[in-house]
Amino acid sequence: MAARKPAADAAEEQPNAAVVSTREYSGGAGWEVGQQAPADAFRALDASGTGEQVGPVVHTHPGNYARQIVAKGGLITEGVKRELEAGEKSDESEQG
Repeated sequence: MAARKPAADAAEEQPNAAVVSTREYSGGAGWEVGQQAPADAFRALDASGTGEQVGPVVHTHPGNYARQIVAKGGLITEGVKRELEAGEKSDESEQG
């Protein structure tokens, strides 16, 4: 006769169906905190060497000196969101 495992050991082997791993579920694609970036985001850097970000947020490398804010599929964090908003304000001030 085959030996049986106690019920407590069997319960430990079963995954908890109520727990969803963050790797299995994403918050969707978009530009809000907690979402995955739908595209790359870059900002040009001042060519004089100060390293200051200038100009709007663009989704392809602008050439010369640039800083990548987030890569496509990357997580939008508070810091990334802040940099994206700073780029939008920069774009509005240049147009207005």
